[in-house]
Amino acid sequence: MDFAIDHYQSTISYELKKRMRKITLNIATSLDGYIEGPKGEIDWCLNDQDYGLTDFAEDTDALFMGRKSYELIAQAGLGFFEDHSIYVFSDTLVKEEHFGVKVIRRADLISFVKDFREQEGKNIWFFGGADLLASFMAQNLVDEFLISVHPIILGGGKSLFHHAQEKIELMLIEHKAYSSGLVQMRYIMPPKFDLSMLDL
Repeated sequence: MDFAIDHYQSTISYELKKRMRKITLNIATSLDGYIEGPKGEIDWCLNDQDYGLTDFAEDTDALFMGRKSYELIAQAGLGFFEDHSIYVFSDTLVKEEHFGVKVIRRADLISFVKDFREQEGKNIWFFGGADLLASFMAQNLVDEFLISVHPIILGGGKSLFHHAQEKIELMLIEHKAYSSGLVQMRYIMPPKFDLSMLDL
């Protein structure tokens, strides 16, 4: 009986998820779990090959990110993201100073994201950073975690999940090892369904 209920929960949850645009965290980490070094450096990230980035980008048309992540890519140039709509979640970024970028205030995060996911379009690339990720995860708004673990130990910096306060179980659905030593893993949140929504 329990198996039947679990299967039913998973099936219903999956069907509901299919109707919405998927939000995927696609990010690089060091072997010891840091997304940036002690001084905020990211020059350790491998760029000797594509690592599936082109195919992933073609499946998405929107970028969600925090202010620090946006300022980082803005300095480097938006080249790779020119075909994406960029949404920056920030209470300090001045909208008028960043043409073509849509600034979302933190107070509007939940309502905006839920409405946006139901609109027509491709999937959504959650680009960073760690603080914004914590807000999304607290509301169960991340569907997939595509994490590229680089063959380097930084020994310090900013941890990807440094805000996590409790155990979060994920399900590994895909993994790939590259010749450079980089290992890419795709996880999903285990399907859940609130049975109280049913009139049993």
